[in-house]
Amino acid sequence: MRVLAIGECMAELAPTGSDGDFQLGFAGDTFNTAWYLARCAPQAQVSYLTAVGDDAISAKMLAFMRGSGVDVSAVQEVPGKTVGLYLISLDAGERSFSYWRGQSAAKSLADNPAALDAAMARADLIYFSGITLAILAPAARATLLDALRRARSTGKTIAFDPNLRPRLWASDREMTDAIMEAATVCDIALPSFEDEASWFRDATPMATAERYLAAGARSVIVKNGADPVVYVDGTDTGEVPVIPVSTLVDSTAAGDSFNAGLFARLAAGDTIANGITSACTLSREVVQHRGALVAIEPI
Repeated sequence: MRVLAIGECMAELAPTGSDGDFQLGFAGDTFNTAWYLARCAPQAQVSYLTAVGDDAISAKMLAFMRGSGVDVSAVQEVPGKTVGLYLISLDAGERSFSYWRGQSAAKSLADNPAALDAAMARADLIYFSGITLAILAPAARATLLDALRRARSTGKTIAFDPNLRPRLWASDREMTDAIMEAATVCDIALPSFEDEASWFRDATPMATAERYLAAGARSVIVKNGADPVVYVDGTDTGEVPVIPVSTLVDSTAAGDSFNAGLFARLAAGDTIANGITSACTLSREVVQHRGALVAIEPI
């Protein structure tokens, strides 16, 4: 399986455990998924589509991607720009973020429709998120969604994690409208119930699943923290229990690694139900370590 993830990779400052000390890394929601997938599914070809600057830290990021086994042939270089930066703060394992992304080249990742079409043509599964949409101007957002529609019409599988981050949007209405438009172009939707309940007033995880199915998704996997994962895949509906962690260290990339675990099993020809079980296993391992990218054994 050839997988193309689309979004923004940023420079990450993560706490080391020593007060006031941070470690520089590179991460971002869709890139995190690509990074974990490259480790969990060596049989898959994993590519990333973004834009970076022409400065030293952009070059270091590209070298890191290559070293991680992620193909960067779809990464665009934008002269005069750089990459975004974020800092992680932790409170009892729960994370919050501070961002600096005003000069981020990734905002221009959808400026070349021909490049989008070419990258998508080389993929079997294409993955993007609500954050991918949020960093784009409205016209660029429309360009990306149009490219995804074209790709889907040619038989590509489109996967979408809403990853609702209201601070990235001009308004709540803009966010919810864009998320539901994205739902119309995806085959696999990967919402998180807590966020969906807050912004779409869903009463149950199944209500979330039904809303995405009605919009056009074919399969919906609703993540719900420590509660069972609810899924609908065609006529197959069910729940997969989640084994709680004894010690939550850092919830960064919990959902991103979950998505990678799912895609890894799909790449191996497995069912969504079995994929969810593997996804939960990987996510549980990741949240017991610091930082977005954690050295893990293949699942």
